[in-house]
Formats: sequence, structure tokens, C-alpha cells
Amino acid sequence: MALGATTPNFISSSPLAARAYDFAKKAHEGQRRATGEPYINHAVETAKTVSAWKLDENAIAAALLHDVAEDTNCTLDDVQKEFGDEIVFLVAGITKLGKIKYRGIEAQIENMRKMVLAMAEDIRVVLIKLADRLHNMETLSVMPNQKQKRIALETAEIYAPLAYRLGMQNLSGHLRDLAMPFLNPKEYGWLLENVKDHYESRVAYLERVKPTIESSLRENGIHQFRIDFRAKRYSSLYNKLLRYNMDIDSIYDLVALRLIVPSVNDCYAALGVIHSLWPPMPGRIKDYIAMPKPNGYRSIHTTVFCFDNKITEFQIRTQQMHEEGEFGIAAHWAYKEHKSSQELIKNAQELTWVKQLRQWQEHFSDSKQFMESLKIDFFRDRIFVVTPRGEVIDLPAGATPIDFAYRIHTEVGNSCVGAKINGKIVPLEFELRSGDVVHILTQKNKKPSESWLRFAKTAAARDHIRGAVRTQKRTLLGMQPRKIVEFKIAAGDRIGLLKDVCAVFAASKINIVKAQTVSTASMPLMKIQCEIKETREIEKMLIKLKRLKEIKEVGYRYV
Repeated sequence: MALGATTPNFISSSPLAARAYDFAKKAHEGQRRATGEPYINHAVETAKTVSAWKLDENAIAAALLHDVAEDTNCTLDDVQKEFGDEIVFLVAGITKLGKIKYRGIEAQIENMRKMVLAMAEDIRVVLIKLADRLHNMETLSVMPNQKQKRIALETAEIYAPLAYRLGMQNLSGHLRDLAMPFLNPKEYGWLLENVKDHYESRVAYLERVKPTIESSLRENGIHQFRIDFRAKRYSSLYNKLLRYNMDIDSIYDLVALRLIVPSVNDCYAALGVIHSLWPPMPGRIKDYIAMPKPNGYRSIHTTVFCFDNKITEFQIRTQQMHEEGEFGIAAHWAYKEHKSSQELIKNAQELTWVKQLRQWQEHFSDSKQFMESLKIDFFRDRIFVVTPRGEVIDLPAGATPIDFAYRIHTEVGNSCVGAKINGKIVPLEFELRSGDVVHILTQKNKKPSESWLRFAKTAAARDHIRGAVRTQKRTLLGMQPRKIVEFKIAAGDRIGLLKDVCAVFAASKINIVKAQTVSTASMPLMKIQCEIKETREIEKMLIKLKRLKEIKEVGYRYV
């Protein structure tokens, strides 16, 4: 082991982390980042953040090793031989996430976030990826302009919202702030020029308020507390300024006073103390302890008319709530040394967002089962694959290139002759996996094969295949293919009219595929889709329909 005197304590104090550090340092030997520093520094900074979040030592080791399979001659097999199945599983997950590139297609944002979680398979992989992204953002200025913008956009629209959903509000805001200079440089410059004096004057004002709060809390029996200031982040501030015509004097929560007390009872007692000193602003008391935010955030916010009648925001919480607000789901590791597995699991289960997305196992008997519960299984039945243009397509697990092709467009599916997955040609029955880049090969005048029904997974693909096969069979039998025609019938509101219309089609032996009534501003509109073989049949139907009482107008179109 070749640990130097400057090796961080979180590495030197853990034999596993020390081994991972030596392995990674040797693998990255001679490599330098765009900043000029040794590449191993990035791995150490990533692991340092993971350690600060109190994740387990396997996660710390994986953070140190997270780039070796992607950027060195070492393979995942090498990692597996040296460190075992769990660590290689985490490293492989991070390596997969590194291949996801967001290209700014707004409609794809939510699918991209789901894709990150689906590919990660384990909450720790997402956390290590967030730590990795944090350090990359802190050193983004040395990258080429185009790469800066892509990475900053991906951070702001994919990773910062993911951090927020995992309860990591502080990290989410920090990532947005780091992205802002690259995405909105003029606006960021404006904030730097115009906000500093306001921040300083606001802090000076709150310094006047602080002693009054301290003495009043003690007088009311609250002796253990901490008071600090929470400045509104630049990215959040700018979004709020847009709603207030850029008038910074209208932003009364530019700096909030944060009060941290020992217990939930103390939170409500402190709220009473504040309201006894200054009148609250109507409608501005938010109790996120009684009703936590969907990402698990808990705190009490109140806004009062303070000294000189200035509107001032207070935030009240316990130390545990504070750490959960800072670190989200990662905070649960911070308490595991002081709590039983059952208590730790209960805390994790209280994350509303996690509960919404997956079913946690109901009973755990030990910490090993708890770690198993961290596996992200709420996308077990879905996969997320990517088009060559970077669009994310959501498909059921087991889907094949045929399902993908029909999801893109019916004609792409009908004319499909093959597929390339990640640049390699595969058979059409190949099962897609999350993260695959899928390119469909087509051929003009190609027709679907009935054999595709054996492996097509989606109902839409199977319906299109069956329809195309039926048409082909009719053609082979010398039958003229039937076309789908939609009749649009404007009519008065008469009971039994739809029944009479359907009877006209039945009498003419025309098969109705779909019938519906649509309400419009003027009069009801019926849409009847049916199979028509010859144009003259359409003309006959128009005449028959117009004879019905209350029919005002009839038109048609081919579907």
C-alpha cells in the first residue's frame, strides 16, 4: 500500500478504500484532466463527497474506481477480480450512466430522468453519479464552449431535478448555480453586479434580529438551538425575479433566518415565540413537518412583519431535518451508527417520492436486507432506449427492435428489415436494454412478416403487424384491399340517432370499425370509421345518411 502523508483520512482509515485508491491511482497513472491536475484527483474528490454523505465503504470504493473501466486499460473483470461482485456492480452502473448524453430535447426530459434511475438499478449508483457530476461542474470552465453548454444543460435539467427528488435540496440548488454561468452568462453577470449589496444589507439586518430571538427563546424555556442564515441561491433568485419584474426589493426571502432546535415540539414552541414577537403574514405559514414535501423535505416556514415592519422569513427545523434537507436520502446513512436497522429503514421509507415510485419490501430483519431494498426496482417492467438523434423511447421490458420501430412510426415498422444496437447489427428478436442506442434499417416496399408476432411485445406493434398481414392475404387472394373511411356527420340532438345511423351501415353490410359522438359548440358531431371497398359505396352511404331525420351535413375522409 502506497498511501502518502497527504492521503485524505476517509481513505487511510478504511483498508477497502485504501486498496481502491491504490488500484485507481495505478490505473490512471500518467493521465491528466483538462485542468492539468492528475486524473486521480477527480476520483478522490468524488469519493470525498460520497464519504461526506456517510455512504457505506463499498460506495466510497466504487467512487474511487468509477472511471477506471471507461478511461483506462482496466476492465470491469479486473475490478470484479480485485473487489468482488457488489463493487463491480456499482462501478458498472456508473459506467453505463456515463454513456447517457442529454441533447436538449425538452419533451424527453422526464424520460431521461427515468432512464438514469432505470439504468442505475441501485440508489448508491445515482448518488455516486451526482458526486461525480458535482466535481465535473466545479471544473467545467476549462472545457470547450460547446461541451460546457451540453454538460451544464444536462446538469440543470436532469441531475439537479433528480437530486431534488431524492431530497438533496442543497445539492440540487448548488448544481443549478454551477450551471447558470454557462447557460445564462448575461443574467448571471447581472446578478453578481446587483445582488451583493442587497445580500450584505439583509444579513446586517438579520444580525440585529438575532439577539432578540435568542433571548426570547431562552425566556420561553428553549435553551438548545442554533441560528444561521440561508441565502437564496442565484438560480432560484433569478427565476423569482422574473416574476417580480426584476425588482430585487420585492424579494423578502433573499436571506432567511434558520433556526435549528432539538425536537419537533421545540419547532412548534419556537414558532409560537416568533409569532409572539412579530405578527405573521397571512397565508405565509407553511408546515412541512405535518405535511412534508413529496421529496421528504420537512421544516416550518413562517413570514413575519419584523423590525421596521420589514417582511422576514424564518425556517424552523430539527438537526435531523436539517441534515435530511442537505443530503436527502444520503442522510439516512448518517444515522445508521446510532439507530437499529428497523429505524433506519423506517426513515428511508418516509421518502414520499420513493414510495410513489416503488414498493419497498415490507419487512427487513437486518442491514443486508436494507441494502437490498435500495435496489431501484420501480422500473423493473420498463426500459429506456435512445434514437440516433438522442430521443428517449419508453418501452416495456422484453421489447425488441420491432416494438421500437413501430413506436417511431408505422411506416418505419412496416418497412423494417434489421436493426443496429449500439452500432452492431442484431436480429429483430433481440431484447433491448435500457441505454441502448437503436437504429432501424428499412427497405422500400418491404412488408411485415407474420413471424414478427412471436416476439413483438407492445400491443401497438402487434396490431399494426396483424393489420398489414391481413392486407397482404387479401391481395394474395385477389381481393381488393378495404380502406378505412371516416364519415363526419353533423346532426341535431335526437335520441336514438346514433342507433339509426349504425343501422344504415349494417343494412348496407358495411363493417363499422369505430363510432363516437363529439360535442361541439354548434351541434353534435358523429365520427363513424368503417371498411369501404369501392368509392361508389361511399357515394351510396352519403345519400342514405342524408335522408335520416336531423342529419344536417355529411362528409368523409380516408384514414
